Amino acid sequence: MSRTNTAPARPRAAAGGGANRWVVLVVLCVSLLVVALDATILHVAIPSLTEELRPSSTSLLWIVDAYPLICASLLILFGTLGDRVGRRRILLLGYALFGIASAVAALATEPSVLIGARVLLGVGGAMIMPATLSILRAVFPDRRERATAIGIWTAVAAIGAATGPVLGGFLVEHYWWGSVFLINIPLMALILPLGRRLLPESRGAADGPWDVLGALMAAAGVLGCVLGVKRAGAGEPLLALPTAGPLLLGAALLVLFVRRQRRRPHPLIDMRLFSRAAFTTSVGCIVLAMLALVGLQLIAVQYLQLVLGLSPLETGLRLLPLTFAAMAAGATGSYTLRRIGPRRMVGWGFVLTAAAVLLLTFMGQHDRPLLLTVGFVLLGFGLQTTLFSAYESMLSEAPQRSAGAAASIGETSYQLGAGMGTALLGSVMNAAYAPGLAAVPGVPAEASRAAANSLGEAYQVAHQLGGAAGGALHQAARHAFVDGLHITLFVSAGLLLIGAAMARRLPRVMECPVDPEETMSDGVPEAERPVLPKPAPSETAGSEPVRSAPAPSRPTGAARSPEPSEARELAEASEPRVPATREAIEPAGSGRPAH
Repeated sequence: MSRTNTAPARPRAAAGGGANRWVVLVVLCVSLLVVALDATILHVAIPSLTEELRPSSTSLLWIVDAYPLICASLLILFGTLGDRVGRRRILLLGYALFGIASAVAALATEPSVLIGARVLLGVGGAMIMPATLSILRAVFPDRRERATAIGIWTAVAAIGAATGPVLGGFLVEHYWWGSVFLINIPLMALILPLGRRLLPESRGAADGPWDVLGALMAAAGVLGCVLGVKRAGAGEPLLALPTAGPLLLGAALLVLFVRRQRRRPHPLIDMRLFSRAAFTTSVGCIVLAMLALVGLQLIAVQYLQLVLGLSPLETGLRLLPLTFAAMAAGATGSYTLRRIGPRRMVGWGFVLTAAAVLLLTFMGQHDRPLLLTVGFVLLGFGLQTTLFSAYESMLSEAPQRSAGAAASIGETSYQLGAGMGTALLGSVMNAAYAPGLAAVPGVPAEASRAAANSLGEAYQVAHQLGGAAGGALHQAARHAFVDGLHITLFVSAGLLLIGAAMARRLPRVMECPVDPEETMSDGVPEAERPVLPKPAPSETAGSEPVRSAPAPSRPTGAARSPEPSEARELAEASEPRVPATREAIEPAGSGRPAH
């Protein structure tokens, strides 16, 4: 099991500036709230947007997916750039771009303009997200405090994702679909000056040149793979050139990126991080959890509005139990992780989520509020439990000198899982929905093909047909959608159970050993650090390393405290040789490091 360094002797002297680290956490959480809100606030506006802009099915998928997919593809680029020029600087530029893109999206009158604005929003999100997580890792060096901070951070992400439909429903019901983007502008106007004043500057060591070509290869590779999946999800044959071409090109670029990073003396991402089973497993669990959450949420919104006939505001309110359950999971996550360990927490979180998804298969043509409420509560609590523990394990598996790379990888998996969830589960839904409209009595073949694109379009075609044929098409579309929803839920439950099996590779217990030398050098620039002699046991009185139990059968406090030299030897033996990236953290507006 890998060892994670914390600093019990100096946790309040970490880079956050003493108690101000909690103020920094608040600012970072507001940043994340804006980004998470924008990922889901558009969902309830899709019916009114479709009616006004009339996008094609492919354009509609791009409107929804462009933001998370562009964001995912650029996270490595901006995460590593922030290590060079300052994460706070990149974060503030991201705020500004996010506000400008929101104004363009709100005023869009063509699908292409809206897609372009969503692309710019993705660029802004890619500048914001890795900076928030890497700054959080730097200002909370103590693992116990960091677990609490990550619990709050992941709860805010869930709040943003689940509050988006509520806020979006209110805005669409009282204004127009473009108002869902206008909400970003006052938030950006508030957070930009606060961030400039309160956030600490955070940099990694600029060892070697920044690999621009590698960053572009990673971005193009992710985009190529996702584009191929999206086209397959839109119904194009998998072996057709427009589908297979981007998939193969993207996969080839990612393979070349990995090989390039392995050869470079100063890589963007040291691939030896993935040799740690716990790190790789945590990343995979984040992808699966977000795939289930965002994909199911989009389908659930369509079910509530188009099948049950709820208004956008009523739809958002129905999803509130998911938000409250996620908040509860985030608030209790740190305590639960210490009690049962990462393996059980992630595994049982996936199992609980799969049970919630299977419960939701009892949804039908008629409204069942109690069933939906219970299902959403279990879904929110299970997914938030999984995400919290996976994020905490991923960050703690990576040494602090590699926090920037770990943050980029974690956010890439988060955003990629969200985008792939919409594409993959949407593809399953479309494949199960379309056959139900193939032979509706009295409906022309051309009308059936148009209705097979989406349930909203089926309602429009049925209204145009009118009479008995229109009524038959309307009823057939409702039944086909519900049947497709059930199949999609079963597929999602299977993916979640795969995640539960993956979680068995995570550590059983949460370990918090100490690296005394890293503690003493946190916040000090590389050039200013003295070369410290190896301390004798008598010199470390009062700051002796502490480690939790190596096995579940022993209480955490019962473990023997190793000598300092032993602690260093064990730490060096258990961690891969990752190029040093010591963090130089200084408060905003200050010219000296904070200790």
